[in-house]
Amino acid sequence: MKVQTTSYRELIARQGLRVTPQRMAILEAVHKIGNHPTADQITDFVRKAHPNIASGTVYHVLDTLVQHQLIKRVTTDRDVMRYDGIMESHHHLYCLECNDIQDYVDVELNALLQEYFKSKKIEGFEIKEFVLEIKGTFNKCKNR
Repeated sequence: MKVQTTSYRELIARQGLRVTPQRMAILEAVHKIGNHPTADQITDFVRKAHPNIASGTVYHVLDTLVQHQLIKRVTTDRDVMRYDGIMESHHHLYCLECNDIQDYVDVELNALLQEYFKSKKIEGFEIKEFVLEIKGTFNKCKNR
């Protein structure tokens, strides 16, 4: 989902948060950088327009945006925290060579997972969402 700049303000306000330049800049960075950026990548991007923003502020705002379901955290095998601005249901293709993460949307897969777990009736547990991390190697990385 690509978000227009004017709607960053709306997204933040709709979650009951005060709209601040820092929140808008960081939310915009997550969407514009793409490819599930790290906090450091987000900080570097935001500092182009806000050179005095502190790293601690970026981390605090990222936590706030996650808590208010405006972005999601994605943890890699190497325990690097990355961020995803796409809130709709999707999975991730994770390259073990270059650490890139690409979004993968498959409605048929989601339906299969839904039906499978519906038939299993896991006692005392309600499934809210399926998020698969599919690990492998992108073709561009195979000949490295």
